[in-house]
Amino acid sequence: MSTPNITFLGIGLMGAPMAARLLANGYRVRAWNRSFAKAAALAGKGAQAEPDLQEAVRHADILISMLESGAVVGQVIDAALPAMKPGALWIDMSSTRHDEALAFNGKLEALGFHFLDAPVSGGVVGAEAGTLAIMAGGSVQDFSMAEAVLQAMGHPMLVGPAGSGQVAKLCNQLIVGGTLNVIAEALLLAQAAGADPAAVRAAMRGGFAESRILEVHGQRMLDRNFLPGGQVKSQLKDLQNVLAAAADAGLVLPVTALVTEHYQSIAGEFPRADQSAALLAVEQRNPGQRLGAGPDQLP
Repeated sequence: MSTPNITFLGIGLMGAPMAARLLANGYRVRAWNRSFAKAAALAGKGAQAEPDLQEAVRHADILISMLESGAVVGQVIDAALPAMKPGALWIDMSSTRHDEALAFNGKLEALGFHFLDAPVSGGVVGAEAGTLAIMAGGSVQDFSMAEAVLQAMGHPMLVGPAGSGQVAKLCNQLIVGGTLNVIAEALLLAQAAGADPAAVRAAMRGGFAESRILEVHGQRMLDRNFLPGGQVKSQLKDLQNVLAAAADAGLVLPVTALVTEHYQSIAGEFPRADQSAALLAVEQRNPGQRLGAGPDQLP
């Protein structure tokens, strides 16, 4: 394929910087969002903002969706289908359930279209830098068609057939969610036992406990900076999808179940807070204990 025409569907917290990366790499991008103002904001970076979904998808060789849930992805696919270019490739980069990804693939394939599920990890920082981990499920041929486009946004890897990208993302979120909670417990323990939690974090850096999460979110917890990045409601949705996939596979994941309960306990009060607000869930279980002395920075 020569340089493809791309339509990006969903210009939100993650979608906006991802679409901007495509524009910065010279791709022609039409942008659509249910709230048109968000799509229009990309016009200054070279996007063609389209208020009408069918007009947005009509000439696209590749359609990329970055939407809030599988239900919304399904609705947008159904609405777009009548206007889609024959043989177009749909890349869903949203976080959805495994069974939803399989259903999208089946529907599109039956009508002569192509599909990849390609969820991401790396948050807004990774989206802005073009360093997202991109976990793709689909055929080798469809991945080859999409690989250069995906490389403009990060580091894509084909991990298996359709649906496998969502499985990989669930595994990623299981590790992220669990690690965030363990770091929150460690820092709170350090302070409660009389140590300097910032110094404890620094001392662990470079050892076996080192991780990107300790680096970024450990500091966020110390600063009590819960402005998003990732969001509690998104982390909770992903963990609930992990448990659903585990049940389908006949597995019991006790640690994931507990971590999910922690996020559920703060989702009503802090749905848009950064996922590092796992600290708030741990503090709620330890009345009178609070990491640091600074004010909470909340959306």
